[in-house]
Amino acid sequence: MPKTMSVVSKRQKIKDSERTMFVWVAVMSIVVGFCLVITYFIFQQIAFKNRVISEKNTTVRTLKDNNAAVDSLRDNVRILETNSALRGARANDDEKALQVVLDALPADANPLALGGSLQSKLIGGTPGIELESLKVDPVETTLVSGDLVLGAPSEEEKTSRSVVATVIVRAEKVNPLKEMLSRFERSIRVIDVDTLSIERSEAAYTMTMQIQAYYEPAKLIELRDKVVKP
Repeated sequence: MPKTMSVVSKRQKIKDSERTMFVWVAVMSIVVGFCLVITYFIFQQIAFKNRVISEKNTTVRTLKDNNAAVDSLRDNVRILETNSALRGARANDDEKALQVVLDALPADANPLALGGSLQSKLIGGTPGIELESLKVDPVETTLVSGDLVLGAPSEEEKTSRSVVATVIVRAEKVNPLKEMLSRFERSIRVIDVDTLSIERSEAAYTMTMQIQAYYEPAKLIELRDKVVKP
């Protein structure tokens, strides 16, 4: 009987030891897993803080570069204001010289203003020219938002920044037509003549041409908030 009790006691102790070992292994597994999660979280926070610091440093460098360029930009503007060629090309003596640059390459398409300028100055202001037809194609204005992309515009972007107009004029002699083309050449506004054809009848010359007037959208400079996600 004592031997039987001893065997049962040993088996019970072995089972208790196995149960205790299992509990300890389970507890240690939980502790190790918890430590791994904490370690991953800490490294993730460190990487996030580094990205935030990097973005802040980039902002600081940009602000420093912009501040350093202010004096040079101001000096260049002053030099342009004293440029004799720009001052001589002003429409009014009260205007600043830089207004000539803005007139040469406007910030928006404004087809109505282009049509009025063609009708009253470049074409209508030429003696001996009779305007028979003037058609300015409408321009679709698209608002584009997003990050600033540095680099030269593509050929498609250059083509889209223009207003196309078709002009038909009539003159009894050829000299007024030459004078009108000279006015286009001397115009401050950047205008290209894409196609030109002249038909002669017994009474007059008829000129048909298609032109493109270019514009450059204004650059918007603003401070924006950038969210850095962990």
